[in-house]
Amino acid sequence: MPLRLIFMGTPDFAVPTLGAIVRHGHDVAAVYTRAPQPAGRGMELRPSPVEREARRFGIAVLTPKTLRSPQAQDAFRAHKADAAIVVAYGLILPKPILDAPRLGCFNLHGSALPRWRGAAPINRAVMAGDAETGVVVMQMAEGLDTGPMAIAARAAIGPDMTAGGRRAA
Repeated sequence: MPLRLIFMGTPDFAVPTLGAIVRHGHDVAAVYTRAPQPAGRGMELRPSPVEREARRFGIAVLTPKTLRSPQAQDAFRAHKADAAIVVAYGLILPKPILDAPRLGCFNLHGSALPRWRGAAPINRAVMAGDAETGVVVMQMAEGLDTGPMAIAARAAIGPDMTAGGRRAA
């Protein structure tokens, strides 16, 4: 059964999840991502990988600086989403945002929790020499990487692997 979803993500890591959601026929009401950042020699504003992918699919993109204002929360609720899917978005969601979707907000976190919380968990696992990492899908609660876990999968980290999954030269 297709769901009405809000997708929230920013880096390359989040792009495959957005693509899978669209391919599975869900109605993505909006994509929230971080605002374009200056990059390159000319310091031109460069949209996030998620923004580029959302625009390729023709999905509305929103880049609020905060989700704490009543206006941002009203705009979020106006999507009338069944759920929000969050993958490396970059902002902590306040309670009014967490409570807005009918089914809640779900985070795909790039680590085998609770080992690495917060930003760059894959990088941290590689730098620490961990033998494995993983991903966890959890229903979000207030706080950083908290809430009940729904699904977890583990993956080996070989001695020649990098955080991007590529083999080191």
